[in-house]
Amino acid sequence: MTLRLGRAAFLLCFAALAMPALAQDAAKEQKPVLSVKTRAIEETLVIEDALKAYPGLYDNVFAEGKRELDKWRASAETDRKTSPEEFKDGRRYAFDRSYTRRSAIGHYVSIERFDYLNSGGAHPNSLLDTIVWDANAKKRISIRPFFKESAAGGPTLTRLAKNIRAVLAVEKKARGADDVDPEADTGLGNVKPDLTKMGAVALVPSTETGKSAGLVFNFSPYAVGSYAEGPYSAYVPWTAFKDDLSPEGAALFGGERPKSDEEKG
Repeated sequence: MTLRLGRAAFLLCFAALAMPALAQDAAKEQKPVLSVKTRAIEETLVIEDALKAYPGLYDNVFAEGKRELDKWRASAETDRKTSPEEFKDGRRYAFDRSYTRRSAIGHYVSIERFDYLNSGGAHPNSLLDTIVWDANAKKRISIRPFFKESAAGGPTLTRLAKNIRAVLAVEKKARGADDVDPEADTGLGNVKPDLTKMGAVALVPSTETGKSAGLVFNFSPYAVGSYAEGPYSAYVPWTAFKDDLSPEGAALFGGERPKSDEEKG
């Protein structure tokens, strides 16, 4: 099996393990904006057309995506020179990156960034990250302004991390795990009261126009469990953290999550 055939098989498996549906489906519908094939690697960059609606956003993610493709191409070329046997019979590495819109609420746009890398190891690797874009300021932002207090280890993030672990524990049980203690499970222990250790966050749409029903925290394979468990996502409704919201956050959140959004993870 070549590395490219391995990628196809992996993507089918990954979809079965609940890769966020929006990122998967949107990426399938878009033609790559960059496609590169060398003796060492085959790469694609996909950016959903919807991102062109927000000035500065498309150019921002295109530049970032191109840098990532350049990085992996250089790395693959180095490996081909040092380990040519790994590239015999037309074998090559594979790297794909896609950017898709997760939600657009007011002037905030949440984007899912999905990476796939097959460098010939025991199995391919994947990573789901997110970007929250302020369309008014034309820049990436943190969710910190939505809270009155958001210090690492502080009361707000401590409560939020506990909520995330509780949601993930329920999902682990649904996938067949037994007796998952959200405060003692080794994998869930990786979720800490720190915005850099709470998963890739995105705003979730609401039944109330212009509002967000809450936050979803995404975790790539390995982040909170074994590779075989696949990716996870944890939705936390705004009512769980309403007392911690700043005036800006209080104006942003409200309503309930639409049923149509639940399948997106």
